[in-house]
Amino acid sequence: MRKVENAAQPGLTSVVVVTADSGDDVGVCIERVLASTAPVEIVVSDNASADGSIEAVERRWSGEPRLRVLRNGTNLGFGAGCNRGAALARGDALLFLNPDCRIEPDTIERLREALASDPAIGLLGVSIVDAAGKIEPASRRRDPLLRRTFMTMSGLARFESRWPALAGVAMPPSATAAPLEDVDAVSGALMLLPRAMFERLSGFDEGYFLHCEDLDLCRRVRDAGARVVCAAVIRVVHLKGTSSRARPRFVAAHKYRGMWRWFTKFDPAARNPFARGLVWLALKMRIALVAGRSSFSAGD
Repeated sequence: MRKVENAAQPGLTSVVVVTADSGDDVGVCIERVLASTAPVEIVVSDNASADGSIEAVERRWSGEPRLRVLRNGTNLGFGAGCNRGAALARGDALLFLNPDCRIEPDTIERLREALASDPAIGLLGVSIVDAAGKIEPASRRRDPLLRRTFMTMSGLARFESRWPALAGVAMPPSATAAPLEDVDAVSGALMLLPRAMFERLSGFDEGYFLHCEDLDLCRRVRDAGARVVCAAVIRVVHLKGTSSRARPRFVAAHKYRGMWRWFTKFDPAARNPFARGLVWLALKMRIALVAGRSSFSAGD
């Protein structure tokens, strides 16, 4: 990660939004962030958008002192884009927000209050919901260890309430309905960190291009001795970006490469040559399957 260029301003939340042909989503996102009841600034870190969305942003908010646009010149990937944006941040807290997320005016204020409630919190997420209000499983996850991934993919995880050994990656809500729940990982669509924690970890691992860098960051926050928590009572709508839907093969390839990187970095099973080879083969097959489906659809 690049060295952060500015001294932290207490109480200011720096919202970093990474874009890549994000269309109208980015404009709506900026509008909502600027309407926040909490002090904010926005850094749009653009990965070479060619759809005119960044030019539209610059025209609409020309002269807005709380908004800066960083043109990266090429598609650096999500984590690297976040790191470049964070390097320009001036706040004492960093909020990484997808352009297709829709926050409310009090969302950032509530997030800041939750973060301030315990100095041991190193990373905070929320309940991410789709347009219909259904909570996305990525809102609260366990580390995707090979055993847990198998339980999820096989369907055995649905029996975990009876047999905890069958627990999968998804983490069911706590029965106590606590406002802040400790989890292994939250959704990368919205993550709030103290700036000091982000700098301590040197930001996102840029070895990931797209997908799993959020899992990696959450794991390193926990390894540093801090809490990763989900503020389950705060809900944020996530509409699923247009740029990802337009390039399924591209997204899938980087998703599975990200899974491989996380597996080899953190899963003890990766030390077993047989398990390592099996996972490598399975991921390669998944990439080939997605490529085949995309080619078939393109030919229809």
